[in-house]
Amino acid sequence: MSWGSDGSPATAAGEPLNLEQIRAIAKEAYIYGFPMVDSYRVQHSYFVDADDPEYKGVWNQVHSTARVFTPADIAIQTPNSDTPYSMLGADLRAEPLVLTVPPIEAGRYYSLQFVDGYTHNFAYVGSRATGNGGGTYLLAGPGWDGATPDGIDQVIRADTEIVLVIYRTQLFSPDDLGEVEAIQAGYTAAPLSTFLNQPAPSAPAIDFPSALSPDEQKTSPVFFELMSFVLGFAPTLPAEREVRAQFAGIGIGAGFSAEQLTAETRSAIEAGMADAWAEFTVLKHEIDNGRVTAGQLFGTKDDLKGNYLYRMAAAVLGIYGNTKQEAMYPVLAVDADGQPLSGSANYTLTFGAGQLPPVNAFWSLTMYKLPESLLVDNPIDRYLINSAMLPALMKDPDGGFTIYVQNSSPGADKQANWLPAPPGPFVAALRLYWPKQEALDGAWRAPTLVKT
Repeated sequence: MSWGSDGSPATAAGEPLNLEQIRAIAKEAYIYGFPMVDSYRVQHSYFVDADDPEYKGVWNQVHSTARVFTPADIAIQTPNSDTPYSMLGADLRAEPLVLTVPPIEAGRYYSLQFVDGYTHNFAYVGSRATGNGGGTYLLAGPGWDGATPDGIDQVIRADTEIVLVIYRTQLFSPDDLGEVEAIQAGYTAAPLSTFLNQPAPSAPAIDFPSALSPDEQKTSPVFFELMSFVLGFAPTLPAEREVRAQFAGIGIGAGFSAEQLTAETRSAIEAGMADAWAEFTVLKHEIDNGRVTAGQLFGTKDDLKGNYLYRMAAAVLGIYGNTKQEAMYPVLAVDADGQPLSGSANYTLTFGAGQLPPVNAFWSLTMYKLPESLLVDNPIDRYLINSAMLPALMKDPDGGFTIYVQNSSPGADKQANWLPAPPGPFVAALRLYWPKQEALDGAWRAPTLVKT
């Protein structure tokens, strides 16, 4: 990017971009970059800011938590409260990492989800993808071209130099935490040089900028400074040379500075950001009404086929969601009459006999308050109802199950089937881990919430 004599963005030839061009580029760049900047926010919290309450630890080590998420966990929106997590922030600039997974007993679901800087799910290890026998995997960045060492079961290649690996380990009950903790202790990561007993190469230290809060990300042009930073770890994909060059027209990836913007240029960029959110709002209506599903929002770059608005929606609604073959997320955002959900009303969700979610692993129904999309504090500390709880649930006369979704208790006789809601707006999310074909092909459809 170059700057015109008046401090406005200009083409390489020095021709100034008009304000409408700047606004249009800012809109498209924001849609493209939102998942990357929001992912940076999470990873800054987890691996950079040691004073953050959600700090996990240093890069290139697996950090495990032998508990499920609660309302105190606020870094990630729509968090899963089914599986204790382990997190690995991988800096692959200097060399690959070698990841070891222990054997895990049959019947316990686990997965390693590999998420690149774009938030594409580019690989999986786990019960579905590789089985429960354990293994040793080499995770390599885009610049590595070495030979596969002996003892490596699979080489996993990333398009970006910074990668997040999310480990999920199924918890059967509170009494099972010790077993989960033992499994998590077997998840290890080591530099390739350590694995080969060779001298370790090094990479320059990274000067991490401060992250923006979710609210600041919506309106502050500093967003594009952070986008430029994260793009520095994401070599341009061949199919994206043109779009990255377009973004460079307003300095993204090439020296964007919010402080250098004139008042007019800043207004145009802020308007472009607002335009991006307006386009998201239109898509959100399609999602809420089931015309676009969560399964269309998450996946590899080939799955998404350059649909950057879908990728943005995935990050806004549930960053780091799984690819549909690993997990499906039917979201219950409206009731049977198409009205938004609120704790001011009472609802039921009924699974008829033989109509429970079809899965190879397990399913759950989790409650989230809006607009934060976070877990809901409640008097019985219940954030979800899942398949492991079925023996304790009350059956309907036909053998099915009715779940009572409401703010106050439905009464002692129904409380076993109560999923507490906040007093205000909410959504509920079904999760189907390792879904069966009838879920993937639509033969099974999730029920709707009925207002009572």
